[in-house]
Amino acid sequence: MKIKDVKTVLKGMTLSELKNYFISIGEPPFRSEQVFNWMYNHHADDFRQMENLPKSLRNKLAETAELFTLKTVDSEISGSTGTKKYVFSAGEKNFIESVIIPESKRNTLCISTQAGCPLDCKFCATGLMGFKKNLTAGEIIDQYILAAKDYGREKISNIVYMGMGEPLLNYTAVLSSLEIFSDELTTGISLKKITVSTAGIAPKITELADSGLKAKIAFSLHSCFDDIRDRIMPINKKYPLQKNIEALKYYSRTTGTRITFEYVMLKGINDRKEDINALVKLCSSIPSKINLIPFNSLKHMNPGGISADLEPTSQQRIEEFADKLRSKNITVMVRFTQGDDIAAACGQLAVNY
Repeated sequence: MKIKDVKTVLKGMTLSELKNYFISIGEPPFRSEQVFNWMYNHHADDFRQMENLPKSLRNKLAETAELFTLKTVDSEISGSTGTKKYVFSAGEKNFIESVIIPESKRNTLCISTQAGCPLDCKFCATGLMGFKKNLTAGEIIDQYILAAKDYGREKISNIVYMGMGEPLLNYTAVLSSLEIFSDELTTGISLKKITVSTAGIAPKITELADSGLKAKIAFSLHSCFDDIRDRIMPINKKYPLQKNIEALKYYSRTTGTRITFEYVMLKGINDRKEDINALVKLCSSIPSKINLIPFNSLKHMNPGGISADLEPTSQQRIEEFADKLRSKNITVMVRFTQGDDIAAACGQLAVNY
């Protein structure tokens, strides 16, 4: 019995990779720009749509290559905030979630880089579901393409790599996706509108700084004290805070961008006076701003251990915390929960299909 040939997946290839592919199949390199444009600008999902390619080439590609990486399984809209969550199948019983967060002046798409996550941060549902696989560059890009086709491309203004997974543990695929977004042939989203989040993989922060791709960085801080980070973010034991701060300072100097510190407010853990003083000291040493984020319930995951004991800081205390930071000339944004009624809020993404 003849084994069916495996087709080459083109989506996720950078322009240079596409050029090499077309040369390898005996086609002129300029075809790469045409296919690149069809995939990433026109969001084509069928080679027959690529009208400026010869019919013979379209047939050849249909036989040997494919464009699909993800399949939309489900979507749900929050009745209170309009937040929209997508569930995509990444094959082999792997599922991921992406979320569109509507705001008055922008709509942000939150995309995933891994199915599950290996970091086991105690305040995050994705960590509780464990690690399944790294996504390919095509699967990362396809979240934007499929969401844009459904929601309206012109309606998505920003992208944050803050969904399921740790982006810098899937560095190669994330870098390829950023390269695709940054290419001058790609329209609609620029790197100025893209933020990559990390829980703190110091060597990769430095490597990303040297890549020449000036995406914004959001660092999941959540505490300025190593003993607390060790408890709620086990990755801190491998890459302590000081190593990450040095890498972030290098990133800011190299790229000319300001660092965003993400800070989930946890009652009695990181909302104390000493936390304010430590944040003031840190933010005074590096161009930065702070996003204060309410802790969102993990009850849908039936957590145990530390995760089961976490409580949210009250809204009043969050506002007091923010005001004291602002009084020290620290830029602070207080984020409001969106999508918690559909388990789509910050820290709630997890799939049980």
